[in-house]
Amino acid sequence: MSDSLDIKPYTFDDDLIRAVLTDRSPHVKVYLPDEIAVVIGRGSKPGVELHVEHCIEDGVPVYQRYGGGCAVVLDPGNVIVSVVLPTEGISGNSGYFNKISSWLIARLADAGIPAVYQDGISDLVVGGKKVGGSCIQRKRNYLYYSTTLLVNPRFDLIERYLQHPPREPNHRMGREHREFLAALPWPPSENPALQLAGRLTQAALKETLAAL
Repeated sequence: MSDSLDIKPYTFDDDLIRAVLTDRSPHVKVYLPDEIAVVIGRGSKPGVELHVEHCIEDGVPVYQRYGGGCAVVLDPGNVIVSVVLPTEGISGNSGYFNKISSWLIARLADAGIPAVYQDGISDLVVGGKKVGGSCIQRKRNYLYYSTTLLVNPRFDLIERYLQHPPREPNHRMGREHREFLAALPWPPSENPALQLAGRLTQAALKETLAAL
């Protein structure tokens, strides 16, 4: 049945990649998804990770991102933070990953959310529950990093479209989606995308990367 899915490439951050290839400077973008969609990883198997029949029944768009990891559900209750860096060669991935995640965690603290920490390779966690997940794609001349922050997520859609992942970090401990995931404790009446965009600037990113 997975053959019936119309899977398109996730190209919403291609403008960042083009910019980095042109000016060889770091670029960052913060935005809200404007639709409900499923995004699978570069090596994902839809029949294993998705409830394909529900995706088809609901007509939900399915995209495939450049980075790895398992499938996620995007909705307007998420905030996406994408970063593209100019690089040389393909080494040092973990250093870039940790540095960008630390930068994001620090900016979340500035926005009034001080309890976020990194667990496993790519998860952002509050109180033992995942509030964000990240992926990277590495090419010889750039690194693409993207994270999805759960601000007001549709847990019902996550359960409807996603099976239990075929692989999971140790800190998940077999928990089902609703037991493992949580919303970021965002201050009320604030627009999270605008709040973060004001802190996650290109200049701030360059300053952070200078320490790498």
